[in-house]
Amino acid sequence: MSTLTNIPAIAFEVVSERLRNTELPAADLVVGIGSGGIVPAAMTAHELRVPMMPLWLNYRDKNNKPRHSFPQLYQPFNVPFEANHILLVDDVAVSGETLNTAMKLLPPNAGVNTLTLKGCADIVLFPEIESCVQWPWNPPQHNI
Repeated sequence: MSTLTNIPAIAFEVVSERLRNTELPAADLVVGIGSGGIVPAAMTAHELRVPMMPLWLNYRDKNNKPRHSFPQLYQPFNVPFEANHILLVDDVAVSGETLNTAMKLLPPNAGVNTLTLKGCADIVLFPEIESCVQWPWNPPQHNI
């Protein structure tokens, strides 16, 4: 448990072990939704031994409240045309808005699977977690 926020903390080793013990689909590219999905996407790409690209979309603020009416693209994004099997990764899918927006930016003929650490996706690494979580790559939230 995180002592400052009473939010459960998940260690890198736990995420890595869960990733290793999950049957991942074949992919020739992993796309990580930034910012929360970048580290899990890099870990997944490393596990699959394929390239990873960031997709800089933002919908929610640090308190998990929508900051826009729909996810916003912050940097140009072009998937290589040879990517036929894409694994789209984010840390959490709450409403599905960010994943749905990201899917529209991927090639229409590519096979796409989704992976999240918690929430809704084709593959969810921590389906048992329903509360907020302190991921190891995010700074702890302090109540000051």
